[in-house]
Amino acid sequence: MHILVIDGAHVEAEFREKFGPSHEYRFINTQHEEPSEWPLIEQAIAGAVPVAGVAFCFGQTDRHSHSYRLLEKSASPVFVENLKESLSEMRWEAMNGSPAMHFFGFCGLPTLLNRTLLEVSLYHEADRTKLAEICAALGTDYRVVEDRVGLVTPRVICQIINEACFTLQEGTASMQDIDLGMKLGTNYPRGPFAWANAIGVERVYAVLEALWHDTHDERYKVCPLLKRQALRGEPFAV
Repeated sequence: MHILVIDGAHVEAEFREKFGPSHEYRFINTQHEEPSEWPLIEQAIAGAVPVAGVAFCFGQTDRHSHSYRLLEKSASPVFVENLKESLSEMRWEAMNGSPAMHFFGFCGLPTLLNRTLLEVSLYHEADRTKLAEICAALGTDYRVVEDRVGLVTPRVICQIINEACFTLQEGTASMQDIDLGMKLGTNYPRGPFAWANAIGVERVYAVLEALWHDTHDERYKVCPLLKRQALRGEPFAV
């Protein structure tokens, strides 16, 4: 299968490992490009869309751009990393206007993509059959979760990281002790600070901010320490 990936360069190795070498991949970046580069980018997407069996869209690509309009006209299923908005909030034109289009949300955060189950959400309940078909073609099991900001696993992991930041900020334990305690006590593959670095502190902050604005639940109120690290673009010194 031809797989088109928009703005997924940060997880390219994990993406290829997840779906394997039997597929053909095309990675196209639209972020941080000069305006003069956009015609070439859109040309590349226009050429890739007709042959793509499925498209995955990461990050903050402007869904109002001409590039996304090209995806909306595609007959191929489109998976959107909906960590900051639910599919219902995105409201792409094709979601409401093209019964031939199939849109799904998915969890694409670094370290959370290459798992046994692909975590996905539905925009239309009728798309369950199509989802089963495309995941079979991709060679992955999957789990459908509620169409909510942050899906499920990102909510849990980012909340744990946030609580660890509060613990460190209050002087209860050191960063190294918190990481070691979580690994030994819960058998997590990483401690919360090492996990934040692997995901990207800025991404963790962005998910929590979106959850806070969506729910106003105190569990997702961002720790000042985490916010500072994210705004400075600095990883934790683990």
